[in-house]
Amino acid sequence: MPGITVNNLRRLDLNLLLTLDVLLSEHNVTRAAERLNFSQPSVSVHLAKLRDVFGDPLLLPGPRGMRPTARADQLREPLREALEALGRAVSPASPFDPAEAGNTWRVAAADYAESTVVLPALAGLRAAAPGTRLAIVQMVPSRIARQAERGEIDIALHTSDGAPEDMHRRVLFSERYVLAGRAGHPRLKRRPTLAQFCALDHVIVSTDGGGFRGITDEALAEAGLTRRVVLSVPHFLFMMQVLQSTDLVAMMPSRLVRNVGTLRVVEPPVDVPGYEMAMFWHERSHRDAAHRWLREFIAQRVAEGRDGQGRSC
Repeated sequence: MPGITVNNLRRLDLNLLLTLDVLLSEHNVTRAAERLNFSQPSVSVHLAKLRDVFGDPLLLPGPRGMRPTARADQLREPLREALEALGRAVSPASPFDPAEAGNTWRVAAADYAESTVVLPALAGLRAAAPGTRLAIVQMVPSRIARQAERGEIDIALHTSDGAPEDMHRRVLFSERYVLAGRAGHPRLKRRPTLAQFCALDHVIVSTDGGGFRGITDEALAEAGLTRRVVLSVPHFLFMMQVLQSTDLVAMMPSRLVRNVGTLRVVEPPVDVPGYEMAMFWHERSHRDAAHRWLREFIAQRVAEGRDGQGRSC
């Protein structure tokens, strides 16, 4: 509203602005009072306060009611726009319609979560919400909370262990490890003994980069044993290509190798703890209708497929 100062703005409240809007429409105190469900004296008091705030009479007596001053005419349109914008801001959020939505969602995920959570949901997501876009961004666990707080990501897919404690979470499934090698691997025709397992050449996914030790090695160490880890890689996708083309073996999350015909999968002779795969999001988007729909959609697709971030194993 042109010309109003910060000090004067502090003296205004919503009732005064609503009264002014109706007065500028009716040009009559009595009719304005009826529309506002106020008494006529209350509207007159409001008008007096408004005149003081704006330093202008705003409405003057005329032959057919009251006529606006030039200042009042200047206020009419911006005041109407401001009240309409405020009304939209405080009105209840409209239901989310995925078929009409144009959202761009950003999901932080490593390659394992891409394969076991995002990919199974993708076709259904495109069908249900064809106007939306999905960006998969690099998973950096130490940045999840800050990225979510800034709105840089909507959802993070990560194991429950080591994830930020102050974020909302929903566990999608529990994962376990199996031993995998190429189909036809001569030493995986049956479940190997513990000694045979330790003698195999292993490949490991190292999430911290270049490491040759994982939770399998921790489990073996409790029994005073070690295995031969000869290759460390950063991604599960490359690990699977290695397994398919060499005689290396690996402890793999079961969902990643299920129904892969080029691999032989057997139960390992060592008990390695599994983990929970979870979806994380920030409080800022917890109640957003579109965000809620996306979370429910992903969770439902995962549950339907019994189909998610693996650790070094």
